[in-house]
Amino acid sequence: MKSSRLIGVTPVGRRGVESGELRVPTAIAVTSADMALPAQDERTMPAVVLRDLDQRPLDQTLAELVALIEQHGHVIVVCSGAVPEPVIRRLYTLRSLLESDRIALFRPDLPPLGIAVLARQLRQLASCDLSPGVLASAGRLLTHYIHSGAVLGSVARLDRVPVTLKAHAKSWMPGTHFGVVAHPQPQLVKATPEATLTGPEFSTWMLVARGQLQSEWIGSLAKAWGAYGLRETPLPAESSVWWGTGRMIEFTSYLADLSVLYQLVTSVRQTSCHWCGIDVIGDRCVFCSATPPVYDPPAPRALEQRTPA
Repeated sequence: MKSSRLIGVTPVGRRGVESGELRVPTAIAVTSADMALPAQDERTMPAVVLRDLDQRPLDQTLAELVALIEQHGHVIVVCSGAVPEPVIRRLYTLRSLLESDRIALFRPDLPPLGIAVLARQLRQLASCDLSPGVLASAGRLLTHYIHSGAVLGSVARLDRVPVTLKAHAKSWMPGTHFGVVAHPQPQLVKATPEATLTGPEFSTWMLVARGQLQSEWIGSLAKAWGAYGLRETPLPAESSVWWGTGRMIEFTSYLADLSVLYQLVTSVRQTSCHWCGIDVIGDRCVFCSATPPVYDPPAPRALEQRTPA
């Protein structure tokens, strides 16, 4: 990876100093340990894991969140639509009790592995000279560059992607596999050697999490998408809930280079939230959820082909 001096990425570090002011990185939190992917590089900040929020006493989880805010200033919690509802209710309860605009709850429309990848990208960016509001807003921007899907052994219980009656019928045939993309645009094909899915128009890495399914089709897809290579990780526990089956291989295509992520975020015009005053990019403040009265959101920036870092 290029030096931060060459790409303009100002490191902050755990207790960095910027313009004479003591600053610590914004905390990026997830709701289970399997959503905290290993560090992408030496600058990736550790994930904060908010374990068993719905199982532990309220005062204990409240004290944990207070300590995080005192240490980091701001906390961004990234979680998927498959997180159990009691956990989500506890998060909103904690935020309400604290009456704090320093906690952002971010639930983008991505499958669990895509959520884990996005959280790691934010952990990478947390080491840079980005304000908490811009960092939180960056999550919404970066979802445009994440392609998430799965190879499924059945689509009988899949409700996240439109499924035809014909595909439902084929689910009952032994040995039938399906290739599915849930984000950014829903796609579904029968996973045959000649079939493929539309992928990103820029080069990426592909992260693969294998469940209770064996298939070589994922390698062919990575080649068709021009991926730099495949990396593997354990399947998140939430994935079988999100996809409606454990017979699956989940995959996510993503940008791994910190310099590219940083340039994408800093190329977008920053504004101040008219409600809480924090710096943001995009059309909504993730901390207070306020939307500017008038705003023309920028189109996602096209990426040039690059060699892998």
